[in-house]
Amino acid sequence: MSRFYDMIAQRLGRFLARRLEETPSGFVPYTHANVVALRQVLQPGDVLLVEGHARISQGIKYLTQSTWSHAALYVGNAVGRVSPTGEPLSLIEVDLAKGCIAVPLSKYEYFNTRICRASHLTVQDKAEVVDFMIRSLGKKYDLKNIADMLRFLIPTPPIPVRWRRRMLSFGSGDPTRAICSSLIAEAFQKIKYPVLPKITKEFRADSMARNQRREILHIRHHSLYAPRDFDLSPYFHIIKPTLEAGFNYRNLVWSSKTIGADGEDATEGLKKRQM
Repeated sequence: MSRFYDMIAQRLGRFLARRLEETPSGFVPYTHANVVALRQVLQPGDVLLVEGHARISQGIKYLTQSTWSHAALYVGNAVGRVSPTGEPLSLIEVDLAKGCIAVPLSKYEYFNTRICRASHLTVQDKAEVVDFMIRSLGKKYDLKNIADMLRFLIPTPPIPVRWRRRMLSFGSGDPTRAICSSLIAEAFQKIKYPVLPKITKEFRADSMARNQRREILHIRHHSLYAPRDFDLSPYFHIIKPTLEAGFNYRNLVWSSKTIGADGEDATEGLKKRQM
């Protein structure tokens, strides 16, 4: 009987996973990711944050109060495989239905993205982070724990802000497994690199009876991390391809036309109002 219930739960879980990965119509990104520029700037070990627009993305953005709902790790050509179009599978990410997979960079051409780069990583540590993600390829998630997915079906549950992050750990004993940032945070914890540690103060008296303050960096469990934490982290640089390419605002050529709220040329109407 137990096997029967597990089978039913797995089927229901796969159905919910497909529903949560669906993209509602009507989403338009502010800017398109320039894949060529991204490829020129990205380095193995970089975290690529994505503003997703699937149903599960809406829930993650609401619960974490952030623009970013997804994260992937750039590994360059380390996977050693290409897409059907011949593009290297240079990103490793976690998909709710497929588990840990490698995908091409062009997958996020029509998404808003941000690059987060750990500061001064050694070559050895960078390789260890990449190797950890490659070893994780193929991992599947047990979809019979329906509670882990049901919380994302209501994109904006009426709960206080201070409790929303806690909603990510609601469900089975494997919290936030649907969130890709958990695996990436675990990779950086393997090399003891901080993402967003909790800082507490400890006061103690020394032999001279003077209070000394000591900061302790508590490594939080990797399952508690969300995509926004790489953006907020004081230990990750924000890399913008346009600026890295040598942007100079004086080289811009501006149009004399004025575009109205409806997207039409409003130059003539503006001139008449100014007369």
